Amino acid sequence: MKITEHLENAKETLFSFEILPPLKGQSLKELLEGISPLMEFKPPFVDVTYHREEYIYKKHPNGLLEKISTKKRPGTVGICAAIMNRFQIDAVPHLLCGGFTKEETENALIDLNFIGVENVLALRGDAPKTEGKFIPEPDGHHFASELVEQIVRMNNGKYLHEETETSFHTDFCVGVAGYPEKHFEAPSMKFDLKRLKEKVDKGAEYVVTQMFFDNQKYFEFVDQVREAGINVPIIPGIKPITTIGQITMLPRTFFLDLPDALMDELEKCKTNAEVREVGIEWSINQCKELVKAKVPSLHFYTMSKASTTYAIAKEVF
Repeated sequence: MKITEHLENAKETLFSFEILPPLKGQSLKELLEGISPLMEFKPPFVDVTYHREEYIYKKHPNGLLEKISTKKRPGTVGICAAIMNRFQIDAVPHLLCGGFTKEETENALIDLNFIGVENVLALRGDAPKTEGKFIPEPDGHHFASELVEQIVRMNNGKYLHEETETSFHTDFCVGVAGYPEKHFEAPSMKFDLKRLKEKVDKGAEYVVTQMFFDNQKYFEFVDQVREAGINVPIIPGIKPITTIGQITMLPRTFFLDLPDALMDELEKCKTNAEVREVGIEWSINQCKELVKAKVPSLHFYTMSKASTTYAIAKEVF
């Protein structure tokens, strides 16, 4: 079922979450068993991220450079199939511009269509750690709006190397990302909203937000989105703080603010266990307020670790 249909049919706020594929060499079985407790809250869909390979270049004595893969999370398509088979729920794979050509994207969409996936989240993706800015692949997409456009063209039976429309139509529901505190590369919120509207105008049917810790930021974002003429569902993204390191890492990495009231409590913490307790309590209160506001779904960024999300959901759903 499409995400938009899940949202339309829901009588109350839904529960959903995002997982990371296991790193190369790690176990899919462990991942599936790890998220199994979250099925208690009846998620209608689970997002599965996609990650481009990361490389280093090793210089040899003869001066030649060898490109060596250092980090890869394989198997998004396979993980989606496994989730759908084991839990009988919808899987939502992420598709990236970065690291992929248009033809590789088309092939991935064909594979996803064959296994019965009906939803995708279209993202530009970040620059690799070894590069200072995002650089598309040769014959790749520069922007998520272009990726949305390719997916919608396939929904209309139009493929890269077909001169005429084919009878083989995909039927993907396309989601995109939104940023309550604006994307870090956007010069202003107004500019960022224009880019979001562009994605929706090209066929995106729902938005999932970046994590935030101040609900007012989400409510203001929704108001701004509606004023910009964007009328698709806006799903809030939730990520509890669980370690001391995240207090500085999350704002630095995701370009967001932590509310003063949250920081007042976190500054009292001496251990990760204390931080986790504060983070869970803050997220519970966040989620209760969002549910009261009748948001479409609470979408948790689990990092494939279910225990913290379980503790929050147990108090909310």
